[in-house]
Amino acid sequence: MVKEFSLPRVLTIAGSDSGGGAGIQADLKTCSALGVYCTTAITAVTAQNTVGVIRIKEMSLEMVDAQINAVLSDIGADVVKTGMLANSRIIQTVVKSLTIYGVRKLVVDPVMVAKSGDRLLREDAVKELCTKLLPLATVVTPNIPEAEIITGRSIESISDLDKAGLSILSMGVEAVVIKGGHMSGPPIDRLFTVDGKMEFPGERVNTRSTHGTGCTFAAAISACLAKGFSLTESVKEAKAYVTRALRAAYPLGHGFGPVEHFFK
Repeated sequence: MVKEFSLPRVLTIAGSDSGGGAGIQADLKTCSALGVYCTTAITAVTAQNTVGVIRIKEMSLEMVDAQINAVLSDIGADVVKTGMLANSRIIQTVVKSLTIYGVRKLVVDPVMVAKSGDRLLREDAVKELCTKLLPLATVVTPNIPEAEIITGRSIESISDLDKAGLSILSMGVEAVVIKGGHMSGPPIDRLFTVDGKMEFPGERVNTRSTHGTGCTFAAAISACLAKGFSLTESVKEAKAYVTRALRAAYPLGHGFGPVEHFFK
């Protein structure tokens, strides 16, 4: 008799990082480390390393659509995660596919700028992200610079951050996690839902190996949601995972190295 089992599945729709620290590569590593099967749809291929992004090749709309359809029509997904979407037409394509397949759990990492400062989302695509993709999202996970771009307002205090969280929530997303790594002091992440705000204190790890932390955090939330955790539990577990991955990270390259996804 064949033993039946349920394997948690996450589909990540994002860019490929040749340096292996962020994007599709970080998502695959994170899900694998957390015991979740990860499928992929690549939106762009980047030539990058720990120092910067050298070149970007955006995928055709037909190829993005074909990858998503191939996965969801056969393997399916308990959770879909989006990362680098590059341009407005790719966002439109992703939204159309997610709507057709009735995806119910969507984690949006609004990737806009690489750790090196190179732009990964065209400026004219921000509106498309906010008006078309965010209303489908279970949770969106911006850092503070991304939250500033999404809301069009400066965040210099906790009061500013709270206003930004509520502003993004009003765009139709079910929940918002604004990461606190760019604020001074302990990196406190804040979760905003219609029920209120919750804080997740953390430890600031002294390391330059921080490339891919945003992708890893969102992928960890996705993996935990796929395993049946609540959103609050998923955010808590994801933050703990990223912290341990930062602690275990080792110097690699001449810039911002990757975290260690398979720490022991």
